[in-house]
Amino acid sequence: MSETKKYIQSLFTQNQIPVKVNRSKLFEEFTNAAQNISAVNTIKENQDMLKKNWNIQNKVADIMDKQLIIPNGSVNKPYEVTLDFIKAGFNGLKYTAFEGLDKYGLCYNSETQTISGTPTESGDFKIAFQFRIEEEQNDSALNNKTISLVINADPKSLWKEIASDQDKDDAWKAANYWKPDRANDFAGLGTKHLVVASNRGRSHANVGSYRDDDYAFSFLEPVGWSIVCVADGAGSSSFSRKGSRLACDGVIEYFRDNLSAEMLDQFDIDLKQYHEGPNEEASKRISFFVYDNLSKAALYAHKKIEDFAVKTERPVKDFHSTLIFSLYKKYDFGYAILTFGVGDCPIAVINKDLTEVKLMNWLDVGEFGGGTRFITMPEIFTSDKFSTRFGFKLIDDFAYLFMMTDGIYDPKFVVEANLDKMEKWKGFIADLKGENEDNAKVNFSADNNAIANELSAWMDFWSPGNHDDRTLAVIF
Repeated sequence: MSETKKYIQSLFTQNQIPVKVNRSKLFEEFTNAAQNISAVNTIKENQDMLKKNWNIQNKVADIMDKQLIIPNGSVNKPYEVTLDFIKAGFNGLKYTAFEGLDKYGLCYNSETQTISGTPTESGDFKIAFQFRIEEEQNDSALNNKTISLVINADPKSLWKEIASDQDKDDAWKAANYWKPDRANDFAGLGTKHLVVASNRGRSHANVGSYRDDDYAFSFLEPVGWSIVCVADGAGSSSFSRKGSRLACDGVIEYFRDNLSAEMLDQFDIDLKQYHEGPNEEASKRISFFVYDNLSKAALYAHKKIEDFAVKTERPVKDFHSTLIFSLYKKYDFGYAILTFGVGDCPIAVINKDLTEVKLMNWLDVGEFGGGTRFITMPEIFTSDKFSTRFGFKLIDDFAYLFMMTDGIYDPKFVVEANLDKMEKWKGFIADLKGENEDNAKVNFSADNNAIANELSAWMDFWSPGNHDDRTLAVIF
């Protein structure tokens, strides 16, 4: 039986059209007629077309109903994501494209099914995803599906940079203890070099307030000793920017006025004896010298702030500031390093071959429930732990002597325990030398006249939640 006859019989049966027995010959002739064969073929073709069209629309609808989640991007950060259409349930695709990605700094590679680029603006954008499935003709109209693309803003752009009353006159600035929002220096200091930078934190820049950190340094040529001071004014104290300045200046003033060749004669002898081998008496005299002279310098800085508070009729707490300072000198047998610290600012020395770190002070964290101590607090001088605030080291040579405020320490070391780990310091040094997402680099060379600006630029690194003032002094 021909396919045409079968089809017509089925059609007639479904529509209750009887074919009488005595009309069988006539029915045979009917099903063999060319025009009827053509009609059946046309019907079948139309049916196949309907089924195909439904299959296409059904598959397209399935894709339209499913979600295609594209990972979020961030402005000014390189972006690359390869889309997994199979995993998303987008089956049978033979052509894919995205319309309008170029407006946002992105492009799409249909061969690798990858979106890449560097987003130029933030927002929740609606992007047209265009596609054809395998059953569709190559010249058929593209299907369009709206996809959400979220580009996050550059966090840095959300922070304002408001100058701290730069346009005020000198008298106003002096009365309000104004200081530049940024400061940096590079200088030969004894037989080493010092690069130091102090940047106002984003939290201060956002509201146009002041930099509370400060630093000072000096080379005492008559005695050959170098001094570096770093201070972090308390953010909760209204005039801590002045307190940090007074603290640093006070230490420098004390040693300029009091560190004489005569008082150093015995100390120089003791250092030589200490270097030559175990010498209990020399060790005791060194400890006393460090304690006696550095404690007097710290107390001098404290008194300087206290006197200023009385003079200006303000409470001393308005000038709260941490304070760390280091003194160093080269001898024939190595470097002597003396330190003092109050607050949460670390001092660390790294040996010449970068295999050992010595933390020269302990930080005022943890014991006081996360609070810190300030040079303005008289109780630190009467505490039974006062003597432990001093450090001494005799070392053949050193690669770096680091001094920093918590604006550097918190994001780069996170916890105090990391300050004793050489691998953390190696990572920190590598970061300084350019191994960071900003490719910011400090070239530690005595011939690099741009080094202070490089350090200041490096300190603009982004760290979520860490927006305090940043000060870093590096002796190398």
